[in-house]
Amino acid sequence: MTLRRQVTALEGNTQKLDGGSMYGNCPRAVWERWSPPDDRGRIDLACRSMLIEEFPDGSDTPARRLLFETGIGAFFEPKLRDRFGVVESDHVLLASLGEHGLSHEDIDVVVLSHLHFDHAGGLLSTWRDGAAPELLFPRARYLAGRVGWERARRPHARDRASFIPALNELLAASGRLELADGTPGDTGTHELLGPGYRLHFADGHTPGLMVTEVEAELGGETRPLAFVSDLIPGMPWMHLPITMGYDRYPERLIDEKRSLLTDLLQRHGAVFFTHDPSVAMAAVVQDDKGRFGGAPLAR
Repeated sequence: MTLRRQVTALEGNTQKLDGGSMYGNCPRAVWERWSPPDDRGRIDLACRSMLIEEFPDGSDTPARRLLFETGIGAFFEPKLRDRFGVVESDHVLLASLGEHGLSHEDIDVVVLSHLHFDHAGGLLSTWRDGAAPELLFPRARYLAGRVGWERARRPHARDRASFIPALNELLAASGRLELADGTPGDTGTHELLGPGYRLHFADGHTPGLMVTEVEAELGGETRPLAFVSDLIPGMPWMHLPITMGYDRYPERLIDEKRSLLTDLLQRHGAVFFTHDPSVAMAAVVQDDKGRFGGAPLAR
């Protein structure tokens, strides 16, 4: 069966985070031109998800809906919401799904690149005083990388605060979590995704980060689209030397970016950004000096 895959960028809750942390060792005089900070030195960030709807030939009804990440959501109590710069108190991703005529109950598969709270927190219900968080997307099967899942369950002291223990427990208890095997440099597939999807594994940002590539319809043509998550948070990070202070192994991450972008460039590919506040997707380009960049496909 031939499928047409339609891509939709869904906005989630937005964040304001310290610009120095987001740009690592890049001087402020450089990064503030790309991301103007507020009076607290914080920059605007999206927490965007990607919806893929698969349409069989001749059908206007999707056979399956896949959601890539769920953003930060609204699970934080007010004190932590302020600490981590989460702007909205409501669960914005659920509203975005509603604008598309969907609810979280309509999603068949949720793919998680990793389990940091700004990429997986949207799996949880909105914070209510005295109420335990609930796991959303009741029909969906969840896919994560095995190495990333193990990191979430047994984090290092340096990144322990990036994970949500209650979410790990709910995912494990759901009986709907599946794990993909792979090591850095590997590419592979998983039966939950099926043909037309390709997995890349990387360790530079966090051990076991899983980048999913899909053959999708963009701008009237079919091309490979990589959901790059925190490997490349947004347009400025397409430049190889630009990394985050949150990255575990920045030099390794640069090598992983180079490998993926070189491959995508050769295949006329594109990337989907989770954190860029204004650009959701961009074609991979390279200038005459060999510097990688992005040509926006969707804002």
